Amino acid sequence: MKHLISLKDWSAEEILGVLALAAKVKARPDKYRKALRQKTLLMIFEKPSLRTRLSFEIGMTQLGGHAIYYDMSTSPMSGGKETIEDSIKVMSRMCDIVMARLFRHEDILEMAEYATIPVINALTDEGHPCQILADLQTIQEKKGTLKGLKLAYLGDGFNNVTHSLMQGCTKLGIHISVGSPEEQMPAVEVTELCSQFAQESGCELVVTDDPVEAIKDADIVYTDSWMSYHIPKDEEAARVKLFTPYQVNAALMKNAKPDAIFMNCLPALRGAEQTAEVIDGPQSVVFDEAENRLHAQKAVMLTLCGAV
Repeated sequence: MKHLISLKDWSAEEILGVLALAAKVKARPDKYRKALRQKTLLMIFEKPSLRTRLSFEIGMTQLGGHAIYYDMSTSPMSGGKETIEDSIKVMSRMCDIVMARLFRHEDILEMAEYATIPVINALTDEGHPCQILADLQTIQEKKGTLKGLKLAYLGDGFNNVTHSLMQGCTKLGIHISVGSPEEQMPAVEVTELCSQFAQESGCELVVTDDPVEAIKDADIVYTDSWMSYHIPKDEEAARVKLFTPYQVNAALMKNAKPDAIFMNCLPALRGAEQTAEVIDGPQSVVFDEAENRLHAQKAVMLTLCGAV
């Protein structure tokens, strides 16, 4: 059974295959409008969402299938009345594919272990592979290539998006430079594994606390919210102080290449992780990036359901 739990588990060829399919789906959506006819996607949500719910539910509908929204707060799983193992075994008897947006990565691993249908990680505390597939599709559209480009990530390095970006970039030979304060560097185990991927694909992975070094000559500049869902209110002021040197503003962007694109997976707060002039400026591709969640996730569902 093939799942999408983490990009570290997928080969470069598998990732590129999904990106190629996503481009085809985007160009000719009519060709795939019955591809998942009579198929049911179960969407399990423990964390709130805009883009994830819209892209998966609309995507499944446009592929001819049906999607069910399942709120974990009303589930027997959340109260401990029913185990994840028992729940996913029932889901596997009735559904064709399941996606889950959860807090604990261990929970998605348990779902995948006991499921007899494909499981998609739609975000956990460790990774966000679906977002990165959409990001890679966007970069490929804007730059015409992937291998050999440089992506600079600025901000919170100990972050699910950062970790998945590191995995996706190093798998595909994209140089990646992460600029983060020492207190919020990427997880050591993720950095070590991605360094191995970088050696294999012929790219460079740099982790630094110097934002100018990180962004220098970048083709893509990427940032994400400083306030993930789990951050307590009383920690927000300290995090703003910590991350302010990594804010993507016009002055910092001048260190990237003149034709660099700016990305943020959204939601975004103007005046925090980036300024309004950057996210609303001509280099920003954030809404193309958001739209591509739809196309990339269609490609993932088609691939996992064997409909290609």
